[in-house]
Amino acid sequence: MKRIVWMGIGVAIGVIAFRKVTEAQSNLGPEGLNRAVGRLADGVYDFADAVRAGMRERETDLRAALGVDSAELVRR
Repeated sequence: MKRIVWMGIGVAIGVIAFRKVTEAQSNLGPEGLNRAVGRLADGVYDFADAVRAGMRERETDLRAALGVDSAELVRR
């Protein structure tokens, strides 16, 4: 009975190890690298968009606080 239990534990560990190795290989391959770079690029673009939106909002707040009209700047 003990041998069957230990055999089952060994099989379970083997399956888990095989899955981890397969997952690591797919992440380290060209497709995995492309996915990682794509996620990083998307994150950078999202951050840049958020910064631009914040800049526009802050500029609008400053213009309102200073009483500066954007049409006035176009005439100069």
